[in-house]
Amino acid sequence: MTPLYARHQRTALAIATTVAAGALLATGLTTGTAAADSAPSGKPVLAGAPVLLSAAARTSLIQEQQASAAETAGEIGLGAKEKLVVKDVVKDADGTVHTRYERTYDGLPVLGGDLVVHEPASGGARSVTKAVRTAVKLSSVKPGIAAGKAEKQALAAAKAAGSEKTEADSAPRKVVWAAGGKPVLAYETVVGGLQEDGTPNELHVITDAATGGKLHEWQGVHTGTGKGLYSGTVTLGTYKSGTTYQLYDTARGGHKTYSLARGTSGTGTLFTDADDTWGTGTASSSSTDQTAAVDAAYGAQVTWDFYKNTFGRSGIRNDGKAAYSRVHYGNAYVNAFWSDSCFCMTYGDGSGNTHPLTSLDVAGHEMSHGVTSNTAGLNYSGESGGLNEATSDIFGTGAEFYAANSSDAGDYLIGEKININGDGTPLRYMDKPSKDGASKDYWSSNLGSVDVHYSSGPANHFFYLLAEGSGSKTVNGVSYNSPTYNGSTVTGIGRAKALQIWYKALTTYFTSTTNYKAARTGTLNAASALYGSTSTEYKAVAAAWTAINVS
Repeated sequence: MTPLYARHQRTALAIATTVAAGALLATGLTTGTAAADSAPSGKPVLAGAPVLLSAAARTSLIQEQQASAAETAGEIGLGAKEKLVVKDVVKDADGTVHTRYERTYDGLPVLGGDLVVHEPASGGARSVTKAVRTAVKLSSVKPGIAAGKAEKQALAAAKAAGSEKTEADSAPRKVVWAAGGKPVLAYETVVGGLQEDGTPNELHVITDAATGGKLHEWQGVHTGTGKGLYSGTVTLGTYKSGTTYQLYDTARGGHKTYSLARGTSGTGTLFTDADDTWGTGTASSSSTDQTAAVDAAYGAQVTWDFYKNTFGRSGIRNDGKAAYSRVHYGNAYVNAFWSDSCFCMTYGDGSGNTHPLTSLDVAGHEMSHGVTSNTAGLNYSGESGGLNEATSDIFGTGAEFYAANSSDAGDYLIGEKININGDGTPLRYMDKPSKDGASKDYWSSNLGSVDVHYSSGPANHFFYLLAEGSGSKTVNGVSYNSPTYNGSTVTGIGRAKALQIWYKALTTYFTSTTNYKAARTGTLNAASALYGSTSTEYKAVAAAWTAINVS
């Protein structure tokens, strides 16, 4: 799970990464024609852009790729004990298929073994993007220590981080840990309970199964007609059951909005109403208040439409099924988070229970953690963790601009509506991240040791420069002044193109261990596939990375 922000005293662990780049694709214009295999909204798209697959078409393609997984494993040089399991499939308008695989070794999951195979429609040579180049070869899969020792270590790590009500969610499982470079037999233990600020805990601890030493750890918790506090009067997708209306959007995968009524576990109670008019537009400290629910439901609705109409993605998993939202979490809980385990977004009510964290960009941010988890799966620590957080900021911002809501106009500020600092300032700034007092503007060799909410700064800065360019300007009434590391002048290519490049990189060229240097390669590959390797867009991507000290 990932919370929206982290307190300044928290730190994240770094992870060494190696990434192999995929091949470049050609460009051109084409139009999706089949109903089950079309461009978003039926519009012409670039040849390298993803098409919207129906649920049946996507399922069929996944089954087809899984049926040939053994052959693929042999072709890309995997060993006899290694197998591939299809995680996702993306098909481009020109027919190129990108298949994302998880890997197993002797039946054990290989963490950091994920890879993407790129297959041109022409039947030409396939290329591969790997999280780690190293082959998996172990002398034995018999552990040298008992699982109980690994569990004790994991519990100790969680308690040291301030966890309360700490206990293992399940017995440690044997895995192959490959994300650190050399594959080793290990245990993965997931620790539950609560973090120090009340956020649910889902700490993953990796223990060397031979020595008992800790190899790595990461946090799995990635910290809505109605009148909303932030969104104003909006139209909501609801469902009438008998004489009662439910906050249940059947047109968007079945998204539902629940109240936890100050609780911290369970699904909660589905919001219902007698006249289908929801909320008052004013925050209330009531644990049954509908206003926060309106903003949460609206945010989920906008984010669904943003992904579908911008990228041809049908839901977080791209399977046409919605996640759900929970509001009124805890007592005066000042955060919001995404959880893979419940496949849901959760929002606290903020200071005094009257400042819910349900603004549009926050909703888009949280759901985008789910998209990242179901695509690249960027490890939530070190540089990959910063890229994970930045991805949520980037797409949360994209959703906010997409909504074109006058009550919450699009901007490059994160959480500007929720007043989390108490002085009217936003949580983060994309044009100059360091304005928040903790985020980094540029890449440096120690970036991986910075908390992921602050190591996201350079990637946010890259995206702003790519979209808008450097220097002083005003967008939707907000003034920005974005600097560059090398004093260069960067000319933006527009937000729409920048979003397409980041999304394609995330879904086809990033892996779980992608770091900043590999992200540069991935976005250049994406720009080449979409616009060409000699295009203005490709050159702008290169210039924007150089401007944040990544080359």
